[in-house]
Amino acid sequence: MSQIVSLRWLVMFLVVALSHFSFQSDALYGGEWEGYEKRDIQVDGRNGFLILPRQAAPGKPWIWRTEFFGHEPQADLALLQHGFHVAYVDVQNLYGAPVALDAMDAFYSHVTKEFGLAPKTVLEGFSRGGLFALNWGARHPDRVACIYNDAPVCDFKSWPGGKGKSPGSTADWERLKQVYQFADEAAALAYKLNPVDNLKPLADARIPLLHVCGETDDVVPIEENSLLLAERYRKLGGSITLISKPHCNHHPHSLKDPTHIVNFVLTHTGIRDQVQPAATPYGYDYFELRGGLKNSQAKFLKEKQGRVAFLGGSITAAPGWRDKVCEDLKQRYPDTQFEFINAGIPSLGSTPGAFRYSRDVLAKGPVDLLFEEAAVNDDTNGFSAIEQIRGMEGIVRQAKLANPHIDIVLLHFVDPGKIDQIHQGQTPEVIASHEKVAAHYALPSINLAREVTERIHAGEFTWEKDFRDLHPAPFGHELYASSIRRLLNAAWKDTPTADVPPATELPAPLDPFSYFRGRLVSPADAVASQALTLEKGWKVIPKWEPGDRAGTRPGFVNVPALVAEEPGSTFKFKFRGTGAGVFVASGPDTGAVEFRVDGGDWKTQELFTQWSPQLHLPWAKMLAAELDSGDHVLELKVAPGSNPASRGSAVRIIHLLVN
Repeated sequence: MSQIVSLRWLVMFLVVALSHFSFQSDALYGGEWEGYEKRDIQVDGRNGFLILPRQAAPGKPWIWRTEFFGHEPQADLALLQHGFHVAYVDVQNLYGAPVALDAMDAFYSHVTKEFGLAPKTVLEGFSRGGLFALNWGARHPDRVACIYNDAPVCDFKSWPGGKGKSPGSTADWERLKQVYQFADEAAALAYKLNPVDNLKPLADARIPLLHVCGETDDVVPIEENSLLLAERYRKLGGSITLISKPHCNHHPHSLKDPTHIVNFVLTHTGIRDQVQPAATPYGYDYFELRGGLKNSQAKFLKEKQGRVAFLGGSITAAPGWRDKVCEDLKQRYPDTQFEFINAGIPSLGSTPGAFRYSRDVLAKGPVDLLFEEAAVNDDTNGFSAIEQIRGMEGIVRQAKLANPHIDIVLLHFVDPGKIDQIHQGQTPEVIASHEKVAAHYALPSINLAREVTERIHAGEFTWEKDFRDLHPAPFGHELYASSIRRLLNAAWKDTPTADVPPATELPAPLDPFSYFRGRLVSPADAVASQALTLEKGWKVIPKWEPGDRAGTRPGFVNVPALVAEEPGSTFKFKFRGTGAGVFVASGPDTGAVEFRVDGGDWKTQELFTQWSPQLHLPWAKMLAAELDSGDHVLELKVAPGSNPASRGSAVRIIHLLVN
C-alpha cells in the first residue's frame, strides 16, 4: 500500500513539474534556434545546448541562461549578433542547490573545453534562475565576468518559502527542501548560503551585477530580494546596477529594447567599443505607431512638396520642439519644399481646436501631416472626458474628411498633475480619452507625460532643475523633439516609397456629437444674415481691446466682438446643427450667461475662470451639444449674478460656435 502511495506522489510531482515548465519543451532541442545553429549537449545525463553566433567575437564570450530559456530572449538574440555564444543546461526544479551547481560545473567544463569558450562566462538568471546564477557565481567567482539577473529570487525564504511578502509556492518549497536535503523547516530557514547571505565571494572578486526588476513585483518582491541584496552587496564594496521598472509586476521580464542589458555585458567582457546609447530608461519607447505615417512620406517623396501643421496650445505656439521637428523633416527630405503652419494658440485645447481647425489650418490648403497636442489644456482647463473625446475626435475626423490621406500624430505633453497620477500607476483621464481617439482612427501617438515621469524616476534629470515647468525649458523642448524623432525613425525605417497607400474608410464616430462639424460663426456676419437678433444691451465692437491691463491671446484682441456688460442683455441665435456655444474672452470683469434652446428650460453657464483676473482668456463653452440635427434657436442673456472674484458681469463673445 505504501508503494502505491509513493508512486502516486511521484506521478503528481512529475505532472506539477512538467505543467509548471511547459513552455520549456522538447522543441528547444534540435538543429537551430531563432535562425542560429544549435548544438545539443548531454553532460552527466543532463540535456543542454549551445547556440552559435554567425561570427564568434574574439575570445569566444558567452552568456549562460540558467532558467526559462527562450522566454523574453531579446538580450540573448542581441548578444548573438555581437558574436556571443548562448548556453543552457537543464537543471530545472533544483533551485540552485549544490546538486544543481555540480551539474553546472560539469557543463562549464565541457563547453569551455570542447568549444573553446571564454574562461569567464556571463550568468543570466531569470526569476528562480537567480538562485542558480548567484550561487554558482559565489562558488566560482573566478569563472564569472558579470551577472545579469531578471526579477531574480535572491532569498528562497521569500520565494518559494513565502516567509515574507511573497505568497510563495507550497509545492516548490517542499521540493526545494528535498533537493537541498534539509532535515526540517528550521534547517531551511537557518541555511547560510542563500544568495543574500553569501555575497562576499562575489564582492571580493569585484563581479558586477545587473538586476532588472519590476517595482511592484508581488511574486518575487524586490524589497526582500534585489533591494536587500543590493544593500548588502554595496556594503561589501560590490558594484550593482538596479533597473527598477515602475508599476511592473513579476512579468514582463527583461527589457523590450535590451540595450541597457547588452551594454552592461559588453562593458564587462572587454567589448566597450560596441556599446551604444540606450534610447529610453526602461527598454520600451513611449509611442504607438498604429497606422503609421506612410501617406505623408509618399507625398513628400512623390510631389516634392509637403504641408505640415502644428495645432495646440502654448507649448506648440512657443519656439522649441516644433522648430526642431521642422528642421528634422527638412533634413530627412532635402528635396521637398515644405510649408509649416504654426496653429498653436496659448491656453487652447481640443474643443476650441475642433472649431478653429478650418480657419487656422485648412484655410492654408490641404495638410499632409498634422501634429496635435491638447492633453495639458484639456486637463488643466477642466474639460470632462466626454468633452476631451468630442474635441479631439472633432479635430481628427474633420482633418480626415478634408484629406483622407492625412497623417496625424497625437502628442500627450506633461504637467505636474500628470506626473503625480503616473507615479501612482494611473493613466491620466485626458490621455486615456485622447488614446481612445488615436486607437479608433489608427493614429500614431506619443505619451510624453509618461516619458518625462519615468526619466525623472530613473534619475536622468529633475523637474525643478531641468524640465522646470509645463512650459518646458530648452531641455524639455529637446526631449520632446527627440521623442518625436524616434517615432519618425520607427515609422519611416523601411525602404521609402512614393506610392501613396489607398485611403482607408473612416470608421463611425466614437461619439456622434463630436465636434467634427464644428465651425466658428462671426457675430457680425450672423447679425448681417439675420441669424442673430440683438434684442437688448448687445453691440458689435469692430476691434475690441481691453481697457484694463490684463493679458490677451493672439486672435482674441483687436478683432470683432459681441459685447454686453449689463445683466439682462439678450439675443436670439438661429442655427442648424446638433450643438451651439460661445467662444469668449474671459477677463477680470466677466460674468455668466443664462440660456435656453428651442424654448426649453433656462440654464446658467459661468464664464469667469481661475485665470480671468490676470488674462482675457479665450474660453470655448458648448451650451448645448446633444441636439437633434436640424434648425434650432438659442436664446442667451447676461446673468444677474457673477463670480465673487469678478469685477463685473461683462460678456465678450468673439465667436459663436456651431456643430
